[in-house]
Amino acid sequence: MKIICSKSDLLKCVNIVMKAVPSKTTMTILECILIDASAGQIKFTANDMELGIETIVNGKIEAKGIVALEAKLFSEIIRKLPDSMVTIESDEKMNTTITCEKAKFNIMGKEGDDFSMLPMIEKNDPVCLSQFTLKEVIRQTIFSIAVNDTNKMMTGELFEIRENELKVVSLDGHRIAIRKIELKDSYDSQKVVVPGKTLTEISKILSGETEDIVKIYFTQNHIMFEFDQTIVVSRLIEGTYFRVDQMLSSDYETKISINRREMLDCIDRATLLVKEGDKKPIIINISDEMMELKINSQIGSMNESIDIEKEGKDIMIGFNPKFLIDALRVIDDEMIDIYYVNSKAPCFIRDEKQSYIYLILPVNFVA
Repeated sequence: MKIICSKSDLLKCVNIVMKAVPSKTTMTILECILIDASAGQIKFTANDMELGIETIVNGKIEAKGIVALEAKLFSEIIRKLPDSMVTIESDEKMNTTITCEKAKFNIMGKEGDDFSMLPMIEKNDPVCLSQFTLKEVIRQTIFSIAVNDTNKMMTGELFEIRENELKVVSLDGHRIAIRKIELKDSYDSQKVVVPGKTLTEISKILSGETEDIVKIYFTQNHIMFEFDQTIVVSRLIEGTYFRVDQMLSSDYETKISINRREMLDCIDRATLLVKEGDKKPIIINISDEMMELKINSQIGSMNESIDIEKEGKDIMIGFNPKFLIDALRVIDDEMIDIYYVNSKAPCFIRDEKQSYIYLILPVNFVA
């Protein structure tokens, strides 16, 4: 095999597929990036058996072939080469030479036949949306998944399609994040749970442009995202997702409208007095046309008031400030509505169309 590519193109594609190289594995072949120049295109592939990524590299094929190279080493070599054209050449024994200007590396490759290829997925009836939309939906929900949890369902996000609506749901036992997106076309119903790791990595690769489209394909066990010159295939989390609709309520005793930025900045200031790992709640006291926010810790105390519009009863309630900050940061609206039932029940932040809903459980506090 002999291929010639620019360093910038190589580095871009290496950075994409590196997201599917496992940090720990007993199968050394999975620690490799597969370079496949056997069929008229230069493809880079990595696969950790849960997440697989394949991307096409722009370049010239001078001799067809296929080789697997140790991913971390190959990535570092490419990163540190001069900004010029790079030649990668391997012989029948997989001895591989990487040349760029006056730099020349010789490394041992592996047989490409041993590499675990991505599962074959039939490209039928893709769900299409813009890269910008998918990136935003992930950003606005991913913070609510559980990072490590005995319940694997909480480490993924529900993707539910009904006709022309995509609903994405995440929860971690303390909060729920829901985003609903209107699609341009109608599709058959789908309901799958996608690992949070997959969505985090896809979000890093997506361009985020409104004109760039991503196609999503579903099978019983896998989901595939296709965009630009890249394919990402992920296993799904098996099982039935939580019945989130039963946890949502339209009843409330108190409704407030508040400037999102003001509330976010106020809570952000309050957390200056909370050490990491310290579970001090922020106490919210709503009365008349005012929301008072208070926090007390070993470092000190703070209280601040914000003007609001209020319907219903006065209420005093405590929350983990981080959970409020996470939700407020990802909402784009200037003014938001927050609904409270009582001091023991969750609050809901949602817009009129319910295109977003954030449910946050309160915490107990000593007044």
